[in-house]
Amino acid sequence: MKKLLLTLFLTVMVSAVAQAQQISVVSSNGATTLYSTLQEAIEGASNGSVIYLPGGGFPISDEVKITKKLTIIGIGHYTKNENVDGVTTILGNLFFNEESGGSAVMACYITGNVNIGVDDILIRYCNLNSVQVNNQTCKGTEINQNYIRSSSNFNQTPAKITNNVMWSVGYVTGGNISYNFFNGWFNAYYGGATYEINSSFVSNNCFNQGDLTNYSNTITSGNMGTSDHVGDNCIYLGENVNWNDVYVNYNNGAISPKSDFHFKDDYKQYENKVGIYAGDTPFNDNQIAPVPHIVAKHVDEHTDTTGKLNIKIRVKAGQ
Repeated sequence: MKKLLLTLFLTVMVSAVAQAQQISVVSSNGATTLYSTLQEAIEGASNGSVIYLPGGGFPISDEVKITKKLTIIGIGHYTKNENVDGVTTILGNLFFNEESGGSAVMACYITGNVNIGVDDILIRYCNLNSVQVNNQTCKGTEINQNYIRSSSNFNQTPAKITNNVMWSVGYVTGGNISYNFFNGWFNAYYGGATYEINSSFVSNNCFNQGDLTNYSNTITSGNMGTSDHVGDNCIYLGENVNWNDVYVNYNNGAISPKSDFHFKDDYKQYENKVGIYAGDTPFNDNQIAPVPHIVAKHVDEHTDTTGKLNIKIRVKAGQ
C-alpha cells in the first residue's frame, strides 16, 4: 500500500510541478485533474476525491460549501517541517454541508473556522481558528492533533476531541474529551476551559487556564491543573506552580508550534499519563499528513534537445 501511495504521489507531483504547483485532485478511480484555485478544485472534484494542496495561500469564499465527500490534504502548517514547499494556508472558512459526510481536512493552516453540518468529519494536523458544529444531529465528529486558537462549540453533539492544543471547548453531549492541552476559557464569567459538557468523558487533559465548569453526568478522571476543580482523581499541582517549570517551552501557553508542551524532567513521570503526548494517538509535532511529501526537488529551466523537461523529486513517506 505504501509503494502504491508513493507511485501515485510521484505521478501527481510531477504533473503539478510541471504545471506551476497547481492543485491536484485525484478521483476515486485514480484519475488526476489539475485546478488553479481551491474553489475550482472543490466544485470540480467528484464524490470521494482527494484534493492535494501544495505550499501557498488558497483563498476561499464563504459562499463555497462542500456538498460531497472530499479529503483535503495540505503539506503542513509548520514551517520547521522538512517539506521544501513550505506551508499550506487556506484563507477563509470551510463549510462541510449536506452530502459531505465522511470528509476530512488535514495538514493545513486555516485562517478561519471549520463549520460542520454533517456526520463523520475528521480534522487532523491542522492549525485553525475554531470548530463550529451547526447541526445538533451531527455524529462522528473527530478532532485530533490540531492547534485550535479560539473557543469551539459542538452544539451538544457527541464529538471525539483528543490530543489537541486548544483554547477551550463547549457544548458537548455524549462525547470524549481526552489528552488535550487547554489554555483558555470558553466563558470568561465562569472561567471554564470546558463548558456545558454533558454525559461525556473528560480525562487526562492539562488545564493550564480555566477548569471544568457546568458539566453533568460526566465521568472525569486524571486531569492535571492548578485548581482542584478539574475532576476526580486529578493531578493537582497547586495554585503557585510556574508552568515554565513544567513544560519545555510554555511560551505563555501560546497555541502555536513554537510552544513545546513536553514535560521537563521533574514532571516527566506524567508524559505518558496526561496531555497531548499520551493516549492512543500521541501528538505529531511535525503536523504532516500520513502521505509522502517532498524533501528535495529540482526542475530544469528548459527542456533538452529532445523536448523533455528534467524533473528530480525526492520524497519521504509520512508516518
